Amino acid sequence: MPEISRFYGMVVTMFYNDHPPPHFHVRYGSARALVAIQTGALLEGELPARALGLVVEWALRNRVPLLANWEAARKGEPLSPVAPLE
Repeated sequence: MPEISRFYGMVVTMFYNDHPPPHFHVRYGSARALVAIQTGALLEGELPARALGLVVEWALRNRVPLLANWEAARKGEPLSPVAPLE
C-alpha cells in the first residue's frame, strides 16, 4: 500500500485496485480510517476529532491529485506524492 502523504503524524496511503467509492486510508498512531475523496466523509474506522478535521481539510484541498492517484491505483500505475497539510 503506497504512502502518498504524511503530516502531523498521519500517514495517508492507497491500495492498488481498491473497492469504490474513491477513498484513501489514514493511520494515526493506533487509529485507522478510510476517508472518501469527494466528500471527506469518514467511511470506516475512526480518528481523533482533531486529526479527522485536519485530514478532511487536506483531502478537500487535494481532491484533484487524490482522484488522479485513485485512477492510477485502479490501473496498477505508480502513485504520485500529495503535498502535506502545512
